[in-house]
Formats: sequence, structure tokens, C-alpha cells
Amino acid sequence: MQVVAIGGGTGLSTLLRGLKPYLPGITNPIGRQAKIFRLTAVVTVTDEGGSSGRLRREMGVLPPGDIRNCMVALAEDEKLLTKLFNYRFSTGHGLRGHSFGNLFLVALTHLTRDFAKAVRVSSEVLAARGEIFPSTLSDVRLKAEQANGNIIYGESRITKTAIPITRLHIVPSRCRPLRETLTALENADLITVGPGSLYTSLIPNLLVHGIPEQVARAKALKVYICNLMTQPGESRGYSAAEHLRALHEHAGRRLFDAVILNTRKVSASLRRRYAADGAAPVVNDLAEVRALGVVPVLADVLLEDRVARHDSDQLAKLLLRLVESRESKVPVPGVKKQRTQYS
Repeated sequence: MQVVAIGGGTGLSTLLRGLKPYLPGITNPIGRQAKIFRLTAVVTVTDEGGSSGRLRREMGVLPPGDIRNCMVALAEDEKLLTKLFNYRFSTGHGLRGHSFGNLFLVALTHLTRDFAKAVRVSSEVLAARGEIFPSTLSDVRLKAEQANGNIIYGESRITKTAIPITRLHIVPSRCRPLRETLTALENADLITVGPGSLYTSLIPNLLVHGIPEQVARAKALKVYICNLMTQPGESRGYSAAEHLRALHEHAGRRLFDAVILNTRKVSASLRRRYAADGAAPVVNDLAEVRALGVVPVLADVLLEDRVARHDSDQLAKLLLRLVESRESKVPVPGVKKQRTQYS
């Protein structure tokens, strides 16, 4: 099958790590069967914080951080070279806080005068499997309308605001995707969006002219991987249906056939830690999700460490089973209702 994963931040790289072992030619000690012929990541380029933000302001390049994370996630052998790409300088005037991979991407961009080509060459250096495309090559920034009528600009302000966001825009608004992105979407068997920050990692991709239209036209199974936790400044108090509604409203159309919702309870200690920052587990309001025309797929996909993350292995298995179930018309155990919806 051909898979296109859309997103940004750590959520997209987590998903790619789970899907990577199903690519042909990957050395896999567990012996997974190769099921994915082509894997494409479409990555947001609106980051303005940290190393990426500094390089964007000082060097006039697109933010490389999320793309670097995806390259490392898709590297066949995540050892010395991938550790080098993730190495972050802790000292040095002007170097402190930058990762080597970000600097490498910036240098290649200046040499080739082509950010997309720099990403491709960097991926070859890492022997990364799959394709990685920025959602657009335009220098775009975020603009958000708030419930009180105020307008705020920039990813960093959006993630910190305490006032609900009613509408997100990218500036300039008529930016376009790469042709390769549209071709991958057209030919895909599975298109995923998420997990990731709703207004700064996911929706920006759907504001690039041509991407939501092609997703809607595609014959692929389209799945939203819902966040495990709400996020202060972006989705405080959002239920699963409210996440979906925001995605559909910004795309201007219904996009998804199914949404993956976590069923495992977050531990009390981790809940308290998140609550201190104003975050909580996303509520699975199933009736409202179904009312949006989307099938809820309930599964244990939570992996607890110091934070709540998606279990990349379980997530990948579930996604591939859903595609196979759709094609064979055989329902996946535990999610039997998706059969009529996908047929």
C-alpha cells in the first residue's frame, strides 16, 4: 500500500517510526512483513521557536526542526549518524541550542538554493526510507483570530494564549504544495493526519491551497489520529469531536472516514502533572463524532513515560489493519462498525 502521513512536531515522527518497519528492505529483528510500498511524510513549516525559529529569522530559510525529526525517524539505522543529526550544541556563542541536523539542512539549502532538494539529499545521507516533503516552500506564518476578537501572529504566541482560537490563517494565504505531495495523495491507500498540536502542527497543512482538496478527492482511507491530551493555548477543553470539527472547518469540507481514539486511562500521577499545566485527557464523545460522519475506532494506543505519547508500534499495526479490513471487507475485531462506513 501507499501511505501519506500529514502533520508535524513529535507526533508525526512517532507515527513514522511505527510505520517504518513495514517498508521493504528494512532490517527488522521482529520479522514484520513488508506491507508499505511507498511512505510519504508531509510536514508543516510554520515553526518559529527554538533552533528552527532562530535559523528562520537569521538565515532566511524554512524551519528545519520538524523535518529533521522525520528524517531521523525514517533512518534505517538510528545509530551514530542519526545521533549526530540530533546532536544539540550546549555551548558556544551562536551555536548553543542549535542541532547539527538543522545546521546541515540550512547549509544544504544555501548550497542547492532549494529547500526540498536539501531535504532529499539529507535524507539520502541518513539512508532514510520514504519521502519527506514540506507542506509548502513558501515562507508562511500563522495568524489566529481569538474569541475576544483579537488577532495574534506566530506559532509561539498561539501555543501560549489563554483565549480560545476561533479561526487560523496562514500568511500568505495562496501558498501551494509541491506537485509531488499532490501526486502522493492522489495515489495513496491510506492518508493520516496527526497526532500533533491542533493549531500549530495539523491545521496549517490543511490551509495550504490544494492539499485539503486533494485529500477529499483521494480514494484512500482517511484517518485522523486524535491527540491523547488537550493542549493549553490551543485545545484547552476540546473533546474528540471538537478536534475533528476544527479540522473540517479549516479544510472547508469533511475529510476523515475514521478517527483513532485512545481507550487506556492515563495514570493518576500523569494526569496531575498535566492538570498543573491546564491539560487533561481528550474526552471521547462518540455520539458527536458519529454525528460528524466519522467512525470512531477505539484502541489502547497510549504509552506512558514522563509524558503521554502514542505507542508507535500499536498505532501502525492498527492503521494497517484498518486498510486491510477496508479492502477485504472483513471487519477488524473491536471496531466492527467501520465496515459499512468504509464500504
